Amino acid sequence: MDNPPLVSIIVPTYREEANVRPLVCRVAAAMECAGGTCEILIVDDDSRDGTDLAVQELADRFPVRLIARTGQRDLSLAVLEGMRQARGQNLLVMDADLSHPPEQIPQLLKALEEPPTDFVIGSRYVSGGQTEEGWGVFRRLNSWVATALCRPLVGRVTDPMAGFFALRRETFERADPLDPVGYKIGLELICRCRCRHVREVPIVFANRARGHSKLNLDQQARYLVHLGRLYRSYARGWGLAIRPILAAMRAAIAVVKALSLSSG
Repeated sequence: MDNPPLVSIIVPTYREEANVRPLVCRVAAAMECAGGTCEILIVDDDSRDGTDLAVQELADRFPVRLIARTGQRDLSLAVLEGMRQARGQNLLVMDADLSHPPEQIPQLLKALEEPPTDFVIGSRYVSGGQTEEGWGVFRRLNSWVATALCRPLVGRVTDPMAGFFALRRETFERADPLDPVGYKIGLELICRCRCRHVREVPIVFANRARGHSKLNLDQQARYLVHLGRLYRSYARGWGLAIRPILAAMRAAIAVVKALSLSSG
């Protein structure tokens, strides 16, 4: 029986067929240069866009396999399914749209090996990290507000919203009951795995070149619901203060959504 791969790289996808081939090639090259072994798990939410065929083709040359999900489409649930089916001792999660540089995977894994680290983030905001040009004022403000709202949950972590992160299997398996809503699964894991030693590795966050972003008003509203759950469990002292703020923001999102629908 073959030994399980050291690293399971989990990539949730929904209609990312155009990005799967270059992503898998770059991930495999990065791991080969680092001398590591891995499996690449493409966890697809019933895209019906050819992602499954792309993975089948790639599997002839690379250690990649498809996990197909049907039913509710949800990035966080897709990541958790990948983690449960993973065979590696270390688990790394990244987006499919090539915004996260695969070439930095070895740096995240190296940081994870340094005690007492129990969670590593590929960070846009730590010293040395950056985002590519092209972010407008609204996108930067949206990111800043979302990060500020979760600050009481994560302390000094600069980029807790990141979708590029790594943790050990044993850390994942000690989690409190997981209850994610939406797309901020990294924040969910930091809190429910009770990670106390979070390290951040600087990355350059690239703009999407192919496909379409899945971030919309519905996802932003779901994030606020998610925050409310985490505050009730892990930042009770802040709960009464933050609850009316989250409620007001959800109401504002609902108004904007209604206006956009009526104008369309």
